[in-house]
Formats: sequence, C-alpha cells, structure tokens
Amino acid sequence: MISSAEPLGPLTPEAAAGLRHDLRTPINHIVGYAEMLLEDAADPSLAARRPALEETLSAAEDLLVLIDRLLGGRHDGIMADEVAGLYASLRDPQQRIVRAVEGLLRLTEPAPDWHFTTDLHRILGAAAKLVPAGMEKEPVPPDGGPPSVTRQDERSPTMLVVDDVEDNREVLRRRLEREGYAVECADGGRRALEMAATGRYDLVLLDVMMPDIDGLEVLKQLKLVPATHDIPVIMISALDDMPNVVRCIEAGAEDFLPKPFDVVLLRARINASLDKKRHRDKELDDLRQLARLVEAASAVEAGRYETGMLADVVQRGDELGHLARVFDGMAAEVLAREERLEDQLNELRADIGIVRTSQEKVALLDGGSLKIGEQFGDRYEIVSVIGTGGMGTVYRARDLELDEDVAIKTLRRELLAVGDTLIERFKSEIRLARRISHRNVVRTHDFGEWRGVYYLTMEYVEGITGRELIDLRGPLTPQSTLAIGTQLAESLVVAHENGVIHRDIKPQNLLLDDDGVLKVMDFGIARLAERSSALTETGLIVGTPCYMSPEQLLSERVDARSDLYAVGVVLYECTTQRVPFDGGTPISLITKVLQEKAPPPSEVNPDTPPALSALIMTLLAKAPDDRVQTAAELVKRLGQIG
Repeated sequence: MISSAEPLGPLTPEAAAGLRHDLRTPINHIVGYAEMLLEDAADPSLAARRPALEETLSAAEDLLVLIDRLLGGRHDGIMADEVAGLYASLRDPQQRIVRAVEGLLRLTEPAPDWHFTTDLHRILGAAAKLVPAGMEKEPVPPDGGPPSVTRQDERSPTMLVVDDVEDNREVLRRRLEREGYAVECADGGRRALEMAATGRYDLVLLDVMMPDIDGLEVLKQLKLVPATHDIPVIMISALDDMPNVVRCIEAGAEDFLPKPFDVVLLRARINASLDKKRHRDKELDDLRQLARLVEAASAVEAGRYETGMLADVVQRGDELGHLARVFDGMAAEVLAREERLEDQLNELRADIGIVRTSQEKVALLDGGSLKIGEQFGDRYEIVSVIGTGGMGTVYRARDLELDEDVAIKTLRRELLAVGDTLIERFKSEIRLARRISHRNVVRTHDFGEWRGVYYLTMEYVEGITGRELIDLRGPLTPQSTLAIGTQLAESLVVAHENGVIHRDIKPQNLLLDDDGVLKVMDFGIARLAERSSALTETGLIVGTPCYMSPEQLLSERVDARSDLYAVGVVLYECTTQRVPFDGGTPISLITKVLQEKAPPPSEVNPDTPPALSALIMTLLAKAPDDRVQTAAELVKRLGQIG
C-alpha cells in the first residue's frame, strides 16, 4: 500500500489501478463477513447485533464511494496530495467500522460464539489495512475453536476457490458453503491447476492478481486442456477496469465479479454458470450416448450386435432414450430376421444339395452354334453349354486374358435384325443394367460382336437354376421358398432404384449356388426383345407368358409392380410345383391370366403357411394397384412370415 508519507509524483494509470485494488480488497473482507453475520442475526435472539452490523456495511459502502471517486477511472495522473486527501477521508468510515465491531465484541448476551468473535476480529484486521501509517497485523482469533468444515454433500456442486490471500478465500468459502456448495481452496495458480486437473469441480472462482501464476494465465491454461476446458470460470478481482474484464472474457471466463462482490449478484452468476455447465455436461453425455448408438448400428451391420448393448442408454427418459429403445427393438427384429433367413438358407442349401447329388450332369454339346474347345472373340475358350432359351444360348467359357471362367450369352440374330438403332438401344439398356451391383444379381460385364454374332459376357455362377430345383425337388418347403423370395425381392429393390425393370422374372433366370445364394440374370435383355419390331414379324412372344402380368400381356405400360407379379408366380410355383395359370395354347393361357383367379397355394399344397399363401395371392392381383407396391415392402412382408 502506498503511504501518504512517501514522496510521490503523479501516479501512472497502472499505479492508480494497483492502489484501488489494494484498498478494495480489505473492504471485500469487511462486507463478506458482515453480511454473513447479519444473515445469522435474523434470529430474534440475536437482534441486538443488527444495528452495529448494518453500520459496518454502511461505512463500507462509504469507503467504496470515496475510493472510486478518486481512483475509479482517471487516467490523467493522480497527485500525491490527492492520495493523502483520500487516506484522510477514509479514516472516518474506518473508525465507524472499528467502533461498531468493538461494541459487538463487548456483547455478553447471548454469549458470542467462536465463529462470531473470529469473524469480528477478521473485520477489524481488514479495517486496519485501510490505514497507511502504523498498519497493524490482523488480530489473531482466540485459540482453539471448531475447525472449518467443508460440506461434503455429493449432490452439491463442488467449487474451487483460488486466491493467494487467505481472507479472500475464507470469505468466499464461507459464503459458498452457506449456499449449500462443497468448497475447496487453492492458495495460488500453480496449485489451482494441479487440483483442477482432477476434473471434479463444477465451477472455479479465480482471483486475477496472484504472485506465482496470475489468474489470467491460469484461465488460459484451464481452457487449453480437454479435461478442464468445460469447467466454467468466474474471475473475481478488485481490479475491475474494463480492459481487464475484457481480457478475462476473451480468454474464456464465464463471468467477472468485482470485489467486494454483491451477494445477490454472486448467487445469480454462480447459478447461471452452473446451469450452463449442466447443459454442457448433458450435451457431452448425449454425444457419448449417441456415439454408442452409432457403434451399435455398426455392430448390427457387421452382425455383431447383441441385445442389451444399449442397456444403460434405453433407461434414459429423454428423446435419446426413446431413440435407443426404438433402435434396440429394430436391431432385435433384424437379428431375428437374420436368424430366420439363415434357417431358410440352410433348408434351401439342403434342397440344392439333394438336387445336385441326384442331378444328371448332361452337357448340352449340341445346344448352340459354338463348339466345345472353340476360341471365341479371340479371347474366350468355350468350355460347355449351360443352357438355351428364347433369347439365345448361354456358354461357360474361359477368359484367357484374366484366367477365369465367365458366362457368354449369344443372342438370337432376329433380336438384332433391325439395324444399328436397336443395337444402340440395347447398349443403353446394358449400360443401365451394369449399374446394378448386388450380391443377388449376376454382374453383366460387356457387350460385343464377333463374326456376326452378338453376345454378352457375364459373371459365371456355379450352381443350378430355379427351374432345375423345382423340377427335380418338387414343391419346396416354406423355408426354402422364403429364402428364394427374400433374395429375389432384395435384388429387385436395387434394380428398381436404378430404374431397371427386369420384365422376365422366371425360375430359368434364377441361379442358385451351393451356399443357397440366389442370383438373377438377364437384366436388360427382355427390354431389348420388347423394343424389337422383328418379334411381331416372326410371331415371337416377349418374355414367358405364364410369368407375365396382365398389363404386360396387353402391351400396356409396365413398372416395378409387373416384376412383383412375376415374383408371385415364381413363389406360387415353388410351393406347388405348378404355375397359377396354364393353357394348351398361348391364347388360352392369356385368357386365364386376364380373367380367372388362381386357387390359393395353400389349397394346392396344405403345407403352405396361410400368411405366405395370402401374400402370393396379393402379388398375383390383376390390377397393379392391388399388389404389393414395392420390392422393399415385399422384403419386409416376407421377413414377417415365420
């Protein structure tokens, strides 16, 4: 503290701010202790204490007015005589405080307790610091007495008070404990950083001016470390000039309180800071729980999800808990569906195994124009004939450049006999079909022409066709039928999303490998036939009539629901080993498809589950609007059949 006896020139702004800080600090102690004692005096038995305590607070307010009048913002240099005049003016309110406190110390009824007398001595010690000459040390409180007790209520927020002045810490600690908070104290910046690193504090109240590490630097370091970044910090200082406040706020302080602080303002700012902390903690917890949901979703995708992985999240009563409960239910449904599908695939594999064992391996050596061992397209060696159909012949061939097997489908000449325009359209359809990438779709590689023969190269699948399976095995079990239907529907989901309608779904176009994986072939080829005017001239029928929807037979507009009609026919045949409609002539067949209603599969084969039978009949509805509307919906409904 600057003494009036010292020769002084004009005070610099920094020196004036320091003097103001030194004078306001003891007033902070006086106000803090006096306010707590006045709150205690609300008890009627202690009413005699109130006048002296109120006088103490009134004198403290007068002291603040005098200090701020001279030192509260002037930057033009304060002269020594002005400082001496300030000290002289402080003596009267200082003595008022001394007289009031000494009067309280003489009270005998009721007998003053240890805390009461200790706080009065602290007020006297703070008042003495206002006098520049002959300054006395703080009176020593009476020996003994109860130690200070920090409240350890785990439900209460925990505060860290940081100040190098013991009285400052004590006043704030006592005040905060009265508000119901747990309080710990640090006597310097270095110790504060060590204690804050434990992460157990809800709020830090930090003095700005400290000898080892000042409060601004402590604040900056707290905000740099992830463990302490989100702890709100309220700066408390008698140095309350605006630039100092701005620096603290810019460094990340939640708020700034000047000494001596107003109790109501302190309470309000602490509550506001704690409320923000609670919101931030909830936000961080929500983000952690959301990460759990993302992790669970990845586990579902990888097939590693287990019921109960989100047990703690589903217990929450908020929207995130609701989302977790919905997700857990959906995941359980997906797992159950996967288990059902695996059971279905196991049964389908068994059926395929039986057929493969009993199937006669007859090479169709005379089924096409190409010969076994012949080199085709200067790249492929013909290995065998896989099959023939209305569109052409399919061969197994060895790709000599890549050293792997492929399927080659040569196309009937009449399909492409109308010239370059149709060929370009066909190329467009093939480009569209190549966009379909799915485990249940035979991948189309290329389209070409060699010595007048147009052909497609495709993924080669070792297995049997759906036609062979049904013909050799007979009516399939419901599980095998569901496995075929689900995979077929999933392939159409991807195709339809890419704008591709197959137009010729039938057992002959379904390949099944030994693992029960179904692959659909000939996407895009039926579209070629549909657009070819040569078919009318030769009398060929586009597609296979018994699998075609009424609108397709009538050459009306077809869409995804036309493919779903064909799926219904395939499933009908899987369960009964016969198609819904058959006739001796194409005209007779078309008439039945357009006018008659097929008997439900469950009537033809009583082993067909009613739910599956009803779904098949919905797919076979004459009007597209009466069918299942999308392949995705069909996947869902098949999954619901046990």
